[in-house]
Amino acid sequence: MIKLNKKEYLDKLHACWIGKNIGGTLGAPYEGKQEFVDVKGFVTEPGEPLPNDDLDLQLVWLCALEEQGVHNFGTTTLAEYWVDWISPHWNEYGIAKRNLQMGILPPMSGEVDNEKWKTSNGAWIRSEIWAGLAPGLPDIAVKYATMDAMVDHGTSEGSCAEIFTAALQSYAYIRSDIRELINAALKKIPEDSMTSRTVRLVMECYDKGLDYKEAREKVIELNKSLGWFQAPGNLGFVTIGLIYGEGDFKKSMLYAVSCGDDTDCTAATVGATLGIVGGTAGIPDDWKKQVGDRIYTVSINGSYAYRMPKTCTALTDRVLALVPDVMKANRVKFEFTDGESEYGENDLKKYTKLTSADLLDRMPYSYDIKPSNLFSVRVELDNSPRVKAGDKRLVTLTFTSATRNAVPRMLYIKLITPDNLTVENYEKTLALEYPQPEHGIWGVSKTSFEVTVGERLETVDRLYAEITCTTIPYPVIVPVVFLGR
Repeated sequence: MIKLNKKEYLDKLHACWIGKNIGGTLGAPYEGKQEFVDVKGFVTEPGEPLPNDDLDLQLVWLCALEEQGVHNFGTTTLAEYWVDWISPHWNEYGIAKRNLQMGILPPMSGEVDNEKWKTSNGAWIRSEIWAGLAPGLPDIAVKYATMDAMVDHGTSEGSCAEIFTAALQSYAYIRSDIRELINAALKKIPEDSMTSRTVRLVMECYDKGLDYKEAREKVIELNKSLGWFQAPGNLGFVTIGLIYGEGDFKKSMLYAVSCGDDTDCTAATVGATLGIVGGTAGIPDDWKKQVGDRIYTVSINGSYAYRMPKTCTALTDRVLALVPDVMKANRVKFEFTDGESEYGENDLKKYTKLTSADLLDRMPYSYDIKPSNLFSVRVELDNSPRVKAGDKRLVTLTFTSATRNAVPRMLYIKLITPDNLTVENYEKTLALEYPQPEHGIWGVSKTSFEVTVGERLETVDRLYAEITCTTIPYPVIVPVVFLGR
């Protein structure tokens, strides 16, 4: 049984959101500056925070969890809310939304036509909600963070970056040493990723006695092939704030903003992380007064504004209400307590096992859907769905039994194709076994077929796999989408 002191958790969670607002407000006036900015403090009027999309998108995820429930929550839920609730069209946000509207699901939605922006900053800036819902349980936090990031960043560095921040912030609820938090979070991402290399570079600079301005220059040099407004470099600036700030809230924030680039994002993540580590007592009173408790939104469809929490206090209470459901959905024996928090070594080992291979090792041009309560389907293309006449694509459908009501089944597959897509041969019957891992049976079965594109190509073409089964009283449909060039 994991036990978490409720009062301490609420204080850390509230401080997380206050720190997020402080950082966004402090950094926003300098966003996009490519030169070093010697920031001394706020230039905004006291008493109110500035709106920030870093927080806005997390409010949408909060509403999605509240309305749809945790047990069936997944990438398709996030995709539906993204299209309907989120208003901006800039950079990866707009590209992902366009892809989703054409029927391209995550992570493919974050890959198609998104080469420039899939490594950008839109994902790692919204990890606090996942950490808050899984305090001290990083594997659960990064599971949800990966679903989130893949909507607009696919399987790229942009998603890798949110895995890092979600793990970092989840650990921060039960650990306070910044170096320990960073090292633990690095274990969740590929060692050869640019994100990992950049974070480790900053720590090396600190250990060698270089000042933070010199560390900034080395981060820029390492990331010059990606350029500005990209995740690895900006997480380098976050790390500068956390490491060189040496636990001082103001110093950490000012260093991060002074590095320039996506300054509202870097400062907001530093502020949220230090808020979790130190609670409200760790945030200077004058900076708390500077932003207050209010939340202002800028990136949410106005039709849904009434659903949003209006204060950090209200946001804290609503996240708290979801924690028991998240724990239950992930089969965690958990309770809030008035006594000491208890995370046993066996508990920590159980929820720190996931690696980057578990999270990101998949085809970028793929997506998961659950057309039935009895099984899920992963659709994979061997290349981009954007095609021209004569192109061929290998499509693989992987079926996985649900953990409940799993019995041996025969699936009968019928492909329904438009005139301009041709499939020569495919397997029409597929056995899906009862999952018994102890006997090497995982309840997974797959089939592949090659699709040839004809001359009369449409802007969007869909092939449908109609799946019937004697134990399912209705056919289920699995779409495979192709885009004309």
